[in-house]
Amino acid sequence: MTQQPTNSAARAGGVAAPPPTGPVRLTINGQQHTLQLAPWTTLLDALREYLHLTGTKKGCDHGQCGACTVLVDGKRINSCLTLAVMHEDEDITTIEGLGTPETLHPLQQAFVDHDAFQCGYCTPGQICSAQGLLNEGRAHTEAEIREHMSGNVCRCGAYVGILNAVKEVVDRKSSEHRS
Repeated sequence: MTQQPTNSAARAGGVAAPPPTGPVRLTINGQQHTLQLAPWTTLLDALREYLHLTGTKKGCDHGQCGACTVLVDGKRINSCLTLAVMHEDEDITTIEGLGTPETLHPLQQAFVDHDAFQCGYCTPGQICSAQGLLNEGRAHTEAEIREHMSGNVCRCGAYVGILNAVKEVVDRKSSEHRS
């Protein structure tokens, strides 16, 4: 007895049907976007492949390097580990939403001032993670900053500059709150 093909690709002569998609409404850097996405599209892929916001990097694609860190409602997340559809009605901020080339965000300026990058690949994730750290208000000492930033890997080893940049902005924010 010959077994009949059971999937649509085999029945259609070997051409796979396109994946099912649906509208996903995302607010990214203050702008509303409606994308037609497959339900399994990660937030990282939605940002990079559909919106061409390539500042957020695909590093390990397993949530272990932090290159894909973005902010969702002010909290840092690894965008490679979450589905885009899970973030409808939330405020997503990428590195492109933190500053402009004309007016750098304080963390971006501190990274420049402290030479906190070499190749720059991890820098967007480092900066977004640092902004999340500031939003959380839990890291004040160098040891606390190191601990809370430990999920962000820099393959070039620019950790001293990264720590100094983040500490500068943390200290500045703390002194503003005391004033």
